[in-house]
Amino acid sequence: MTTTEIHSRFHDLLRAQVGHEFTASQQYIAIAVWFDTNDLPQLARRFYAQANEERSHAMMMIQYLIDKDVKVAVPGVGDVISEFVKIAEPVELALAQEKIVTEQITDLARTAREDGDYIGEQFIQWFLSEQVEEVASMRSLLNIVHRAGGQLFDVEEYVARETSARVNRTTNPPKEAGAL
Repeated sequence: MTTTEIHSRFHDLLRAQVGHEFTASQQYIAIAVWFDTNDLPQLARRFYAQANEERSHAMMMIQYLIDKDVKVAVPGVGDVISEFVKIAEPVELALAQEKIVTEQITDLARTAREDGDYIGEQFIQWFLSEQVEEVASMRSLLNIVHRAGGQLFDVEEYVARETSARVNRTTNPPKEAGAL
């Protein structure tokens, strides 16, 4: 079975987005490791889970391309930052990253519409909704970190409480992306 080489702008952007999602996953692992190293297990757990979610997004995109019989190659990942000085820095980085991903996903949706790729546009709608949640979640976490001042146990308590609530409201399709 051969895969079709389709050259649509949407598919090109989606292939690139796979790399962005894998890079985001690696960045979240680096953040989680930093929190783990600094004895903040709830924040570490939160970012390890976020890394898995970003990997899942990449895998969903890969599966879509495979299902559409579009050639796909697994790209390498970009550089990640793994050294931070203050607790707010990795969360600020995560929020900035989610805002960039939101722009990328929005561009994917726009491009699918412009290309007349209605199936692609429908596929990307889930990711648009997901990005609203991701940005809001990171913004809230950053606000809590700032409000807590130096009270890291308060941040850990917040993350523990919110992580369990978040797991109960996930909308990720369960069959997608080969759960870890």
